[in-house]
Amino acid sequence: MNEKIKKTLKSSETEDWLDYRVVRPLSYLWACLFARLGVHPNAVTIMSMIIGAGSCVFYAHGSYHYEGTYGLTMNIIAILLLIWADIYDCTDGQLARMTGKKSQMGRILDGAAGFVWFVPIYLALVYRFYLHHDIEFGWLGIADTPENTQIATAIVLCLSLISGFMGMGGQQRLADYYIQIHLFFLKGEKGSELDTSAKQQEIYDNTPWKGNLIWKAFLKSYVGYTQKQEKQTPEFQKLMAKIRQKYGREDNMPEEVREEFHKHSKAIMGYNAMLTFNFRTGMFFIFCLADIPVCNFLFEIIAMSLLTIYINRRHEAFCRQIAQKIV
Repeated sequence: MNEKIKKTLKSSETEDWLDYRVVRPLSYLWACLFARLGVHPNAVTIMSMIIGAGSCVFYAHGSYHYEGTYGLTMNIIAILLLIWADIYDCTDGQLARMTGKKSQMGRILDGAAGFVWFVPIYLALVYRFYLHHDIEFGWLGIADTPENTQIATAIVLCLSLISGFMGMGGQQRLADYYIQIHLFFLKGEKGSELDTSAKQQEIYDNTPWKGNLIWKAFLKSYVGYTQKQEKQTPEFQKLMAKIRQKYGREDNMPEEVREEFHKHSKAIMGYNAMLTFNFRTGMFFIFCLADIPVCNFLFEIIAMSLLTIYINRRHEAFCRQIAQKIV
């Protein structure tokens, strides 16, 4: 990767191999094009949302087992659209860093993109299961009757909600927080987008309602987003409070504290990357092409939740360890 592309990245340490070698170089080319055209990064984020959400029409089709070559083609189109949406989701940040057009709205929109993609996609998968469920019914020995189909579809809908909101949503929210924490200890406050709920609440309180109704709604949502991040990381919050108490502010911490935290944090960034897009979406693609997308919901709920618990406990453990050394 050349230096021009590297300058548009947050850090190579927070990128997985596929992002670093493939996605980011492609996103850089798009960012260069959008910069020449004068397109704002937020507009790219919105395009990403539209493309990703639009893929749900194609995911609603069964793949080869149920709909033959036509169904396989529909699923491949869906996969390509979601990859395109992800490339644009990476492009907006690189474009913002390239042009200096960073904004609070951009930060909020970027965090919301995944939800905008996967809510309609997951609902499309529930509809797909309603139409095509011979494989799952065969595994479980369930008779394919209208009553059983309705009951099973209701169960799958519940699984999709748990997978999307409690699973993927919470997992990616925590992964994003750990990335920003890592960047803060690597580059300092200016190199990170590490936000606190107190600061976001202050911004919300100081923003007048008149003429800012939609913006206030975005801010309120983001306050809740940061509060959930902080609730999941009590030991990190204690560490930051101790650093502020001992050194006045976070940027005044000794270099040895920063280096020790960075060492431990870097060791889990590879696992943390699995909670973001490439790994989990790769598994999602496999389940869809194999015509068992309902298994993706179980994978999100079980396997990805266990991985999240592991990362969270490991992160909390070294935060507690470092805090104990600050006397």
